[in-house]
Amino acid sequence: MDNSQNLSYQAGQTKGQAQEKGNQMMDKAANAAQSAKETMQEGGHQMQAKAQEATDAVKNATGMNK
Repeated sequence: MDNSQNLSYQAGQTKGQAQEKGNQMMDKAANAAQSAKETMQEGGHQMQAKAQEATDAVKNATGMNK
């Protein structure tokens, strides 16, 4: 393999490694976004349950639940 072929091969390897690293970073970002979404959804469900509990408590206290 002459010098230009060797340099071309190395450039190709470097490009492939950079693409793989970029793909790994994108996967990590996607996983972090999915985790954040799930956390926010769970928080929303908890808030909704607390609001329902508060509504029920007010209804019970005012006699509107009968």
